[in-house]
Amino acid sequence: MNENKKFSINNMMLAFITVLVVIGLVALAGFILLTPPDDIIMGQAEATQVRISGKVPGRVASFRYGEGDRVKAGDTLVFLETPEVLAKLRQAEAARAAAEAQSAKAIKGAREQEITGAYEMWQKALAGLHIAQKSFERIQNLYEQGVVSAQKRDEVEANYKAMVATEKAARSQYEMAKEGARKEDKAAAAALVQRAEGAIAEVESYVGEGALVSPIDGEVAERFPEVGELVGTGAPIMNITDLNDMWVTFSIREDLLQDIKIGSEIHAFIPALGDRPVALKVYYMKDMGSYAAWKATKTNGEFDSKTFEVRARPLEPVPDLRPGMSVIVQKKGKGLV
Repeated sequence: MNENKKFSINNMMLAFITVLVVIGLVALAGFILLTPPDDIIMGQAEATQVRISGKVPGRVASFRYGEGDRVKAGDTLVFLETPEVLAKLRQAEAARAAAEAQSAKAIKGAREQEITGAYEMWQKALAGLHIAQKSFERIQNLYEQGVVSAQKRDEVEANYKAMVATEKAARSQYEMAKEGARKEDKAAAAALVQRAEGAIAEVESYVGEGALVSPIDGEVAERFPEVGELVGTGAPIMNITDLNDMWVTFSIREDLLQDIKIGSEIHAFIPALGDRPVALKVYYMKDMGSYAAWKATKTNGEFDSKTFEVRARPLEPVPDLRPGMSVIVQKKGKGLV
């Protein structure tokens, strides 16, 4: 009897201990399952990219740098063949030569032979005027003496006046030939020269587009066409990445923005660099609009949480940081790690 009673007590204790263990395990599992996980905010490193393109169409003749090469501002990146532009330059130079010839003609005036001919015509008219004047004076005296009729006097007077007009016209022709073109004609010819020079300057600027240079120090990220391919006006040829101008872009729900403001510092790590820690300073925040995903913060739909784009720059340069690398921020409790 005693042994049976002792065996029953042992079974009860074992059952009691088992129940306690089960209750403990259930409580631990509930604690683990009901404890909210840390929020992970993942961002991506980005950098300024400059797209290299030409103003004129052409054919890619050669590249001086390949993808991944470092370049300096002013380095020639690619050569383009632009035969049409060279043809336009020759046309513009021919137009300038024609305009300069017209201007020289206007400035120099009439040829010496033309001036001499006009002078001789004036002298001829002047000699005729002298004869007509003497004839008129002679006939006028005879008319006053009653020797000639009034009809004869009027004819001689008319001839004299005609010779006066002829002499004036011949003298004007000579003076005009000697003076050359009018000042308005000279100004117009000079303007034609300036217009031709402007056309040449414009075409020469296009000729310079046959060799494209890098505007910044950076790294060749992409090359789009191949050697021999045609590229149009403004078509992208290369991308240059400025690795000295990098930032990190995050997409963060507004319910996680309590500790993130313009000018605030956040701490993150970079998995690709062995979880290297990095300190960032926020400089840009903007809602991502209706196209961004919204998330209901409560099941009853009390309000929706909007997504914001947040940009932050490293406080110090991060060696080996490349565009596209992930940058992680962990949110524990009410603060950001």
